[in-house]
Amino acid sequence: MSTNRKRNPFSGCDLMTPVRGQVPLRGMKPPRTRQRGFTLIEIMVVVIIIGLLAAVVVPQFLGRVDDARVAKAKQDIQAIETALTMFKLDNFVYPTAEMGLQSLVTKPNDSNIKNWRAGGYLKRLNKDPWGNDYQYQIPGTHGEYDLYSFGADGQPGGTGVNADIGNWNLDNN
Repeated sequence: MSTNRKRNPFSGCDLMTPVRGQVPLRGMKPPRTRQRGFTLIEIMVVVIIIGLLAAVVVPQFLGRVDDARVAKAKQDIQAIETALTMFKLDNFVYPTAEMGLQSLVTKPNDSNIKNWRAGGYLKRLNKDPWGNDYQYQIPGTHGEYDLYSFGADGQPGGTGVNADIGNWNLDNN
């Protein structure tokens, strides 16, 4: 039996069959390779699973944003309290209501304030986490002075994240 094909005695392969990566000989069709990838259905299933996970996980983290803002307000109030204490140690009085908290950043125009620290007691006066000014009242109703934020609603009183956060209730919540 005679055939037109020559066999390679060393490999046992047909010489007419191209090896992967080689250009096929003239007149031969390249071998079909199977394309690998994801079908549209597989991609849609993955997107739906991610959407379901997001629907379950995201609401749990949204509640934490409010908790973080309350914690930030408490930390700011403690930092301002420290600055007020340093102001009093240097000047023997707390800033008046007219001077306000700005007297911790810039020197007030008051002749009684003689030992104001160069550079101030705070670098800047931040707003509370909800974008409102911190409130300072002297004399205070809860102590020598009241330092507080109105909370998320920006109004006096409230409950939860809308409750006032003051130097008198930092340990609550």
